[in-house]
Amino acid sequence: MEKPYVVGIDIGGTNTVFGVVDARGTILYSGSIKTGKYTDIDEYVSELGQGLLQVIDQAGGPDKIKGVGVGAPNGNFFNGCIEFAPNLPWKGKIPLAQLISEQIGGIPVALTNDANAAAIGEMTYGAARGLKDFIVITLGTGVGSGIVIGGNLVYGHDGFAGELGHVIMRRNNGRPCGCGRQGCLETYASATGVARTAREYLEIRKDDSLLRELDPDEITSKDVYEAAMKNDKLALEIFEFTGNILGEAFADAVAFSSPEAIILFGGLTKAGDLIMNPIKRSMEKNMLKVYEGKTKLLFSQLKESDAAVLGASALGWEVKE
Repeated sequence: MEKPYVVGIDIGGTNTVFGVVDARGTILYSGSIKTGKYTDIDEYVSELGQGLLQVIDQAGGPDKIKGVGVGAPNGNFFNGCIEFAPNLPWKGKIPLAQLISEQIGGIPVALTNDANAAAIGEMTYGAARGLKDFIVITLGTGVGSGIVIGGNLVYGHDGFAGELGHVIMRRNNGRPCGCGRQGCLETYASATGVARTAREYLEIRKDDSLLRELDPDEITSKDVYEAAMKNDKLALEIFEFTGNILGEAFADAVAFSSPEAIILFGGLTKAGDLIMNPIKRSMEKNMLKVYEGKTKLLFSQLKESDAAVLGASALGWEVKE
């Protein structure tokens, strides 16, 4: 094989992680930069370019790289642009695939939505191997989804299909979302949504909680998890509330594409049964009878730090040189 490697880049709201990957899905060399630090897209791309050239050199230089795949919020596979991503510091439409390619000497770059990248990674190397119909839900800074039907990722006619994080879960007095609307699933079920729920509960409730010892503005989903692990009643209720809303959303998603499995991926999955049990209960309670008990709920089998990079890298094999 003339060009034995590809590069995968995962752009998150907080960090951008990248790596050189071989055909077996082993990440050989990797690096990262802080996404949120760069409000200027040119500065960001320049810094990313330097990091990429470093790992490409470690792998033996550009001649060894077949292509680069990027997973990014609101990434459009068809045109290589990030468009109006609410959780990233750059506004509007950014031709990111082209900008990155220019930084690394013209190696071809393909880009897709970060959750689609996770779905491709899961199908190639993880919990969805052998599955033709499944949905990957990413629970991170936001809530993303990659939908696979009949073995193909669903892009829709414009490249943007599969935004289950922006299905409206609460029509009346829903929480404001970064997308400009109200009541989106993301505002309740993301890591930031869990922290929002914690702040709301602390304000309207009077019961004792370990969370009261923290500055409400600084509370993270990790704090809620740690309190719940110590059997803190309020923290456990926050996970119950979060899982309940996710279960409602999943029951609707099953009615749409009847997936064999829904695979959960991302930071919030570290909560394990704390989040999984309420999701299962709520999903089955809200499920149309014909679908009851048919859709498995699974955690991603890929190490969180690797999965999105692997998924993005899978695109690198497909790029046209």
